[in-house]
Amino acid sequence: MKDFVSKVKSNLDITQNRTLKVSLHEALKKTIVLGEIPAGERINEKELSDTLNISRTPIRHALEKLEEEKLVERIHGSGVIVKGISVRDAHEIYDIRKALDTLATKKAAKKMTAAEFDELEALLQEANHHYEKSEIDLLLKGFRDFNQYIYDKSEMKRLAAIVINLKEYLSYFRDLSIKSELRSGPALEDHWTIFEGMKNKNWDELEKIIHNHLDDSLKFVLAEMERREIE
Repeated sequence: MKDFVSKVKSNLDITQNRTLKVSLHEALKKTIVLGEIPAGERINEKELSDTLNISRTPIRHALEKLEEEKLVERIHGSGVIVKGISVRDAHEIYDIRKALDTLATKKAAKKMTAAEFDELEALLQEANHHYEKSEIDLLLKGFRDFNQYIYDKSEMKRLAAIVINLKEYLSYFRDLSIKSELRSGPALEDHWTIFEGMKNKNWDELEKIIHNHLDDSLKFVLAEMERREIE
């Protein structure tokens, strides 16, 4: 059994109230986006079917969806080949993030109470603690909680739905950049600066802060992708 098949199995969550074909698509997508199936790898329907003990029908559905999302391609004589995340994908996702994060952050800052700003500050204080202890995985969770808090307080349900669709991509790029000690410190400082910008309600400055933060993150991601020879 190929290593990535076991990764798909571990990412397959059938406890949620979703059909098997939806759960399998999400598991395969997550495995590809997180780089756990390398670009150029062939996905064998029969092998997946036998290992996961499911019929090939939901597997075909999942692969068709992944083909629509440009994460795999079907090549005559070779089968389904993983394309993975490209440099072009990175630029596109970060452009989307700039727009979404700026909108959500401004909306949240306008709606939040003093008590809610205290709660947001507490998340950053906890992130400081994890950074000082070099607990990078917990620091990453702190950043996710910070971002999610802002999206929740923006009270924009449709915006939240868009972010859910991008979840695996955002996790991939966030992990790629922030798991490095070279990036985690500056990223923490950026989050504090965003927090202060929200409190001051200086909208032009806040947008500039968010864009600079994401530009710095993208530069780091592109350098890491180049190191991994991802085009």
